[in-house]
Amino acid sequence: MESLKTNPRSLSLVASVFVLLVQLRLGLSGDCPADGRTWVPFGDGCYHFVHGEEDRIKSYTFERAKTLCQGFELLTIQSAEENDFVIKYSPAVWKNEINIWLGMYYDTNSDNMKWLGEQPVGFSNWEDGPSPSDLITLDTCVALHCNTGKWENVSCMDQTENGVVCETAQKAEEVKPKSSALLSGLVIFSVVAIMAVSAVMWVVHQRHNPGSSMLAAFEYHPPFRVLDTDRSCLVESEETDSVP
Repeated sequence: MESLKTNPRSLSLVASVFVLLVQLRLGLSGDCPADGRTWVPFGDGCYHFVHGEEDRIKSYTFERAKTLCQGFELLTIQSAEENDFVIKYSPAVWKNEINIWLGMYYDTNSDNMKWLGEQPVGFSNWEDGPSPSDLITLDTCVALHCNTGKWENVSCMDQTENGVVCETAQKAEEVKPKSSALLSGLVIFSVVAIMAVSAVMWVVHQRHNPGSSMLAAFEYHPPFRVLDTDRSCLVESEETDSVP
C-alpha cells in the first residue's frame, strides 16, 4: 500500500493554531497603577497629570513636584511623539497656560543635562539652549511650555511652575481570567481543525486508493491451526496402525 502523504498546508494551519494558544497562555498585557489616581497610558508608559484635590496650590517648586510623584518619576520625555502627547493632553486637564516641570537636572560630573533616573538626554526640544549662562549649573532645571512644546532652563530653587506630570512604565501582568473564554474557544477550534484535516486526508487517501481502508495495514492473522491435508495424513496413519 502506498504511504499517505500529509498536506503541508494542513500541518501549517494546525501549527499556527497551537502557536497562537501558547502565545495567549504566556501573553502579557500592560497595566497602569491602581492607586486611585487617574493614569493615562501612552506607548509603554503611564502618565498622571496632577489635578483636583492635589492641585489646589497650582504653584510648585521642583522639590514639591518630586514629592507629588514620590514612588514614580517626574515627567521624562524621550521622543517628539511623547512631547506632542503631553502638550495635546494638557488642555483636557488644565484650562490655563501651563509650564510643566521635567525630571531633568544639570550633571556637573559629565557637564550635561540628565534625567533624574540617570538616563542621558536623547531627544530634546530646547527653546534657547541646554545651559544658559545666567543660571548656575547646580541650579539648572527644565520646564516644558505647553503652549509651544518648547523646553526652557529655569532655576531649581527659585522658580515655581504650575504643572506637574508623574510618569511610570506600564507593568506587565499575566493575562486576566476573562481571556479564558477566548482560550477555550481557540482550543475547541484547534480540535475541530485537526478533525477536519484528518477527514480531508482520509478522502484524499480513498481517491488515490479506491476500495482500500486506512486500517488495511492492520492485517488479521488467525490463530495457528493444522492444515486439512495434515489431518488426513494423521487419520490414515491411525487407521493403518489399527489393522491387525
